[in-house]
Amino acid sequence: MSKKHRIFIVDDHPIMRQGLGQLINNEPDLELVGEASDALSGLTGVMESKPKLVVIDISLPGKNGLELIKDLKASTEGVLMLVHSMHDESLYVERVLRAGAHGYIMKHEGGKKVLEAIRKVISGQPYVSAEMSGKILELFSGRRTSSTDPVVALSDRQFEIFQMIGQGKGTRAIAEGLNVSVKTIDAHRAHIKEKLGLKSGNELVRFAVRWVENQNLS
Repeated sequence: MSKKHRIFIVDDHPIMRQGLGQLINNEPDLELVGEASDALSGLTGVMESKPKLVVIDISLPGKNGLELIKDLKASTEGVLMLVHSMHDESLYVERVLRAGAHGYIMKHEGGKKVLEAIRKVISGQPYVSAEMSGKILELFSGRRTSSTDPVVALSDRQFEIFQMIGQGKGTRAIAEGLNVSVKTIDAHRAHIKEKLGLKSGNELVRFAVRWVENQNLS
């Protein structure tokens, strides 16, 4: 029997980890070698277990999945990364690929699609949905024109906070959700307002809410 490909999961939902782990272990060519519920333990676990591929959720306590991708890229050699997220890929796929991930699949996809994504990334090919593949090709070939959406200019952390503002979350709730201080969130909000050309906190909230609503309708 050929050697099994080693997989590590980072997801803060135990049921999701359990289900995905069973899916992986039922395959003759794959095996789960570890799992973690947050970015810090995920980084440590990957360094220790040395998997072929890490399946990463975007929404993690403390550091998010994007930050973990960057840390893994800087700290490991050759590890492959597939994002498995509930977030619409149109919002995140460019960011995760730029950060160093090799694919993106949404959680509503069935087990067959997840296994297809895992195997495609392991084979050395990037994985995104058919709807996004053309856009990604244009992006990385340099043919795409620059986006007119000012939100593109936000850093990954600022983008995450901007989305949370648009979902109606206040500064304290955002700080608690990200395990950072209120002062840190206030500083991020100030930078977000500057980048978006907004003058007040109320303008930021209105803009963020409209943006999130438009994304949900698209």
